[in-house]
Amino acid sequence: MDKKRICPVCGDTIFGRIDKKFCSDQCRTEFNNRNSKEYNNYIRKINSILKKNRRILVELNPNGKTKILRTKLIDSGFNFDYHTHVYKSRTGNTYYFCYEHGYIELEDDYCAIVKKDI
Repeated sequence: MDKKRICPVCGDTIFGRIDKKFCSDQCRTEFNNRNSKEYNNYIRKINSILKKNRRILVELNPNGKTKILRTKLIDSGFNFDYHTHVYKSRTGNTYYFCYEHGYIELEDDYCAIVKKDI
């Protein structure tokens, strides 16, 4: 005697292949969307911060290279905890990049903002 299989999303009976887990594509999609919602929200939040950081660097550096007070970045809403990659120069300086725009922290609470040629 076959055991009746129930869809975990809507509770309907599942017909078809023995390894089928959902009654329809709609229920399968809904199940997967629910399970990935938290992960997608986390990624969306990080991407939003990175894009904001990049936008701030672009706005404060219209000529490709500039020196600015660190507090000006902070006042603009820049988040120093998030960047896409780090570059170490031959001289040992560390640049932090948000995509093609980056910065290096200097003495006296200044930062140099640079744009990497792509």
